[in-house]
Amino acid sequence: MNPEKRRFRIGVDTGGTFTDVVLVDEASGEILVAKVATVPADPSVGCMNGIEKALAAYDLDPGDIAFTVHGTTIATNTIIEGKGAKAGLITCEGFRDVLEIAYQTRPSLYDIFYDKPTPLIPRYLSRGVTQRTGPDGETVVPLDEDSVRSVADLFLKEQVEAVAVALLHAYKNPEPERRIAEILAEMCPELPVVLSSDISPEYREYPRTSTTVVNTVLLPRVGPYIANLEEKLEARGIRSGLHLMSSSGGIIAANIAKRQPVQMVESGPAAGVIGAAFVAARSGYENLLALDIGGTTAKLAVVNDGQPKIAEQFEVGASAVANVTAQRGQGYPVLTPVISLVEIGAGGGSIAHLDPGGALTVGPQSAGADPGPACYGQGGNEPTLTDANLVLGRINPDFFLGGEAKLDVELARQAVMEHAARPTGLDLLEAANAIIDIANAKMVSALYFISVEQGIDPRDYVLVPSGGAGPMQAVSIAKALGVTKVLIPPTPGLNSAVGMLATDLKHEVVRTHMQETMHTDPGKLAGVYEELEAATRSLLQEQEVSDADITVTREAGMCYVGQSYQLQVSLPDTIDDHTADRLAEAFHSRHAETYGFANEQEPTQIVNLRVVGIGAVDRPVLQQLDDATDSASRAIKGTRQVYFSESNGLIDVDLYDREKLVAGDTFSGPAIVEQMDTTIVVSPDTRVVVEKSGNLIIHIDHN
Repeated sequence: MNPEKRRFRIGVDTGGTFTDVVLVDEASGEILVAKVATVPADPSVGCMNGIEKALAAYDLDPGDIAFTVHGTTIATNTIIEGKGAKAGLITCEGFRDVLEIAYQTRPSLYDIFYDKPTPLIPRYLSRGVTQRTGPDGETVVPLDEDSVRSVADLFLKEQVEAVAVALLHAYKNPEPERRIAEILAEMCPELPVVLSSDISPEYREYPRTSTTVVNTVLLPRVGPYIANLEEKLEARGIRSGLHLMSSSGGIIAANIAKRQPVQMVESGPAAGVIGAAFVAARSGYENLLALDIGGTTAKLAVVNDGQPKIAEQFEVGASAVANVTAQRGQGYPVLTPVISLVEIGAGGGSIAHLDPGGALTVGPQSAGADPGPACYGQGGNEPTLTDANLVLGRINPDFFLGGEAKLDVELARQAVMEHAARPTGLDLLEAANAIIDIANAKMVSALYFISVEQGIDPRDYVLVPSGGAGPMQAVSIAKALGVTKVLIPPTPGLNSAVGMLATDLKHEVVRTHMQETMHTDPGKLAGVYEELEAATRSLLQEQEVSDADITVTREAGMCYVGQSYQLQVSLPDTIDDHTADRLAEAFHSRHAETYGFANEQEPTQIVNLRVVGIGAVDRPVLQQLDDATDSASRAIKGTRQVYFSESNGLIDVDLYDREKLVAGDTFSGPAIVEQMDTTIVVSPDTRVVVEKSGNLIIHIDHN
């Protein structure tokens, strides 16, 4: 190989509005970027458009691509939009209503308009077969194979596209499910079958069934999408293989993602959190609030000690609202690990409108990529967050996407005036600022929910905004929370794509293992962990990860005897006669940390055993900036009148070109910093410092 040949790692993030492409030179750490509109009808088209744009812009050969990672919203959107495959469910006789019954809890106790989410599989396609397994795995009623064949005949007649199988206590005894799969393979060999014992071998009947069903309805939709994208990449000469971002913050190979698309339901948002942690670590910050504001939604998460919190269960398809996000009953439970985050309908394309009471509000409806905000001139006539920022002078209409597109200020003014100013009696600038304030208030509420309400003081954290709209709103949000530092990454508008290149292959294998801790048999415990570890290594080896690059950690889900939900504690590699005592001590400590108390006299219980496998992937080493030899004034490209609420009107502010800022530059707000992928709004009473890493640190004076 030519030693001078450049090799690149590429991350492609498909959002609701834009598709972002980031290439990192493996040798120099140079970042190359491209941004194109998402194609909702076929996101793979937007993905390839972005790659083509990047290759052409930087005169690269497809063979220069050494590693490819993709994050996509296709799994989530399939569920939210109700476009999952027509599927059937096989369960035990008498349990066909498991999806209909779901949870009996409500997200809002006194909401008389609450309706449960519509089951992903209708009742007439949920069928019971004669079979029953007891809680210890013993066969109570043998499988009646004729009843299975009868259900298979029905599914063939109804032309279902996939089948989910979730029998009672299958996590203890998977054999009946496996036999059902064999019968289905004989009668309808082309029909995909998903077993709960494979996809989610954990206790709790409804979440396990729901996880299986979500994977089943996604399988015929997501699998072909991934296969189609693989073909397009191959045809273009990109033969690096394809990896997908998973909800847990790791990446998985395409062959795994096609079998388990349920792992991708929070693909894009997870990448944003990983990207925030990656860039913040370069400046020495490990405790941060990640705020990713895209065109359609805002995603928010907490990172402690450089690691985002992982939730073992979440709900996909939920209407995420800050004050009810943690409550059950909004969506479809999924028992796969996911980065714990809040997602709200407030992005750059979120539409400002009057609610039924006549009050101005923002979102969750979005103008999306088509027609987009009013200022795009593509037919949209309702004001969005982007239109409001444009009216306030915060966005350069001639430098959108680095000058590739021009925005129509007059159309933005008309939309704000007609739909926000006149109905509320405000003038144009007041109405535009009100739109900004309302959207910011939603994000402050969501950040309050994931920090203060969880015992975290946001003033001890650094706010890291990303997404195209994040840096425009971040300083105002930080001021409202009392946060003193805002860290702006080098490419905030494409930070999710950066995050995809800053993580490892990751797989988790879990198994329910109910046992009081004091009665733990070290030999049996070690045996189960060895099985789980072998399964984890097998998955990683399937993705061509060598043994030398694999690390595994052991965890146990534990609770007090009688508790409903468990906490995860780490387990040492060596299991001996003292392991039970160590587990109990670790659980008491974790319980006190989480809930503020622990009862060390109360017996504890092991619920689940988990192995987390990591296949190491080389992370990019990004370029550092040159040191300043003069003042930051070299980067000033002009002035513009910008509205700030702190100044009660329009004032002249300096406009900085971020590409001309170097390490050691400092300047004070108010100011605007422009770059291809975003605009950074620097409010009054702030000071900006440019770091060697390329991060901008905005220091906020709260006095």
